[in-house]
Amino acid sequence: MPLSTLKMQPRVKHACNFLAIAVVCLIASACIYRVDIQQGNLLESDAIEQVELGMTRSQVQFLLGTPMVADAFHQDRWDYAYFIRRGRSQDVERRWIAVYFEGDRVVGILGDLTSEPP
Repeated sequence: MPLSTLKMQPRVKHACNFLAIAVVCLIASACIYRVDIQQGNLLESDAIEQVELGMTRSQVQFLLGTPMVADAFHQDRWDYAYFIRRGRSQDVERRWIAVYFEGDRVVGILGDLTSEPP
C-alpha cells in the first residue's frame, strides 16, 4: 500500500465515527420528551365571569388567586397572566386580565378574554 493511503485511513475512520455519532444523536434527540411549560395564573372563564364591579380585593383574590404582577406604582391595578406552551409545539396560548380598584372595590376589568385555556 502506498504511504498516502495509510495516512488517509485514520481520517476516514474518524469521519465515519463522527458521522455515526451525529446520526445517533439526531435520532435520539427526536425521542426526547418535552414537558409543557405553564406559567402564571390559570384563568378560567367561569371564575373570571364571577368577578363583578364592587367586589372587594379579597373576593377577587379568592376567585382568581394572587395577582401575578403587583406594581408598587399602580396599587389600584392587579394583573393576571397565563402562558402555556405544549411540548415541542411552538404554539403559545396566552391570556391576561387586569382588575382595577378604587379603594378596596373593583371599578373595572380589562383583558383578553376571548380564548379558553386548557
